[in-house]
Amino acid sequence: MHPEMWKDPATTANVQTLRSRGYHVMDPDVGALTSGDVGQGRFPETARILEEFASITGSHADLLDKKVLVTAGGTREAIDPVRFIGNQSSGKQGYAVARAALQRGAEVTLIAANTNLPDIEGVRTIKVESATQMLQELEKEFPQSDLLVMSAAVADARPLQVADAKIKKSDYTNIALVENPDLLRTIAATKKGQVIVGFAAETSEDLDMAREKMAAKGADVLYLNDISAGDIFNSETTHGYILAKGKEPSKVSQTTKDTLAHQLLDEALLQLG
Repeated sequence: MHPEMWKDPATTANVQTLRSRGYHVMDPDVGALTSGDVGQGRFPETARILEEFASITGSHADLLDKKVLVTAGGTREAIDPVRFIGNQSSGKQGYAVARAALQRGAEVTLIAANTNLPDIEGVRTIKVESATQMLQELEKEFPQSDLLVMSAAVADARPLQVADAKIKKSDYTNIALVENPDLLRTIAATKKGQVIVGFAAETSEDLDMAREKMAAKGADVLYLNDISAGDIFNSETTHGYILAKGKEPSKVSQTTKDTLAHQLLDEALLQLG
């Protein structure tokens, strides 16, 4: 098929319905298409189909007896009853990680912020709005978890006060902001043997900066998500680098978010030992 067919709203809705009912639907591969186009629409390679089959049937249940906690989506910080500070995160990557962990035998909890995605059968989902709410749920769930994947996009700041009524245009310049806590760093400071996977969405491939961020925040694995082309948010594909303690960065060429989810879990398992 062609990318336009895969991304058609009717196709998207049908695939989401199937997945929400527990069926496994593989995303098409990305590459050269019959008409000379390049994009998502290729029939998956046999090796990838076999790998997915092994995951579904339990042949690859390497997360059995593990508790995996995942964050997804984007937080919203209310300004008034109408407006908020937010971001473009769709939550698709976090949901892909949750599905992958479930397929590999894990007990999965998903903390989802403002997504429009259907719940995943077999995954316990907790819905939140703001960074503060997400932190509260993380503090409850993390101590019982073996692995945390922090894929949610969290707002850096929130209004000091939330207005009771809609703010007038003339008052926009008077909105005082306060910095939100760094959720990844806050939770990582409490870990006792758990492995944490963090995400960094950047407009440049600065690997030195990514290494510094991974160390400063206490992550064991970090995915440097290259958003410079503006084609990541709400997309089915991604590209960037996987960084892990004691290893050289691994480049991720354009691939599906489901595939990346398994790659991140593979790396996290190596860190778990």
